[in-house]
Amino acid sequence: MSADEKALKILVINPGSTSTKVSLFENETSLFEESLFHDAPELLKYPHVNDQMPFRYGVILDMLKRHGVRPEDIDVFVGRGGSACTQPGGVTRVDEKLYDDTVKAVGGSEHPAKLGVMLAWRFACEYGKGAYTLNPTNVDEYGELARLTGIKGVYRVSHSHVLNQKAVAQFHAEKLGRKYEDCNFIVAHIDGGITVSAHEKGRMVDGNMGADGEGAFTPTRIGSVPVLSLLDYIEQNSVKQARLMCSRAGGFVSLFGTADSDLIHSKVEAGDRKASLVWNTMIYQICKQIGEMSCVLKGRVDGILLTGGLMRFDDIRQGIEERCGWIAPVSVYPGEMEQEALALSVLKALRGESGILTYSGRPVWEGFGDIGL
Repeated sequence: MSADEKALKILVINPGSTSTKVSLFENETSLFEESLFHDAPELLKYPHVNDQMPFRYGVILDMLKRHGVRPEDIDVFVGRGGSACTQPGGVTRVDEKLYDDTVKAVGGSEHPAKLGVMLAWRFACEYGKGAYTLNPTNVDEYGELARLTGIKGVYRVSHSHVLNQKAVAQFHAEKLGRKYEDCNFIVAHIDGGITVSAHEKGRMVDGNMGADGEGAFTPTRIGSVPVLSLLDYIEQNSVKQARLMCSRAGGFVSLFGTADSDLIHSKVEAGDRKASLVWNTMIYQICKQIGEMSCVLKGRVDGILLTGGLMRFDDIRQGIEERCGWIAPVSVYPGEMEQEALALSVLKALRGESGILTYSGRPVWEGFGDIGL
């Protein structure tokens, strides 16, 4: 029986830096969606991102049980991804090679999003079903000028919230009555991690490597830090601690001991000077990133799109509009469109309406070795 002749139950698994979000779709219809917040101290009990697997697996089983869903009745498992070799955009079948490279983080980024692929593969193997991913954090569409650094052999690659950024950009283009491939956008995903990217004619051509310590600091990440100051920190602490600060123990966690943005924002509203300074500095740094991306697009920007969980706080929009509204109109899409994008894109692919990629195990781009860089 072909995929379009029956109702497919699709489980979408979306681990974030501070949450596990799960949705169950029956074809295009969402049957349930649930998100569980995990504060940083809870996740920091696990020395490595991979060590969270049993915890996150248990969280998903508990969610399914609460909703009266048996895992064996699910037809397809779809997970957010990342950490493998860079990949082209689109739907990719999860296989053993992709799973293994994700576990090993051969792409160099240890973001919790990688657990989506790992969890989908575990469920698929256990219940004999298919597993897929879409636009993982390591989709790479960068141009050459976005890659080079001042250290020979050290390059910038794409580590971003590609899934949500592309979904939001495509949605906004449709609202304008245009195609994503005909527009230029700056898209900022603002949540436990913050990434700001330039989208030029349907390609994400540049952006900050959020999980690698670049850009604005966030509830869980240090953001950009002067190199010599960071080296001083490493000398007094350790490389291991610095790596942890880049992805899970920096930002609010370092400054307040928690990644709970609601708690920090309540302090801001109460007039707490420390909380206000930290919060407004985060907004200021996001604005600097947006300014950078406007230069990448040579000032030809059709819209600045703000998305992610922290956009539930309207003062972030206000701060960005004050500093960046002159660049282009600012539009807000609170939360994210990731669950629908994951489910519906895979459904279309299974119906034969779009292609399904096979993971190559090789980076999209492999350096400037041919010209001695």
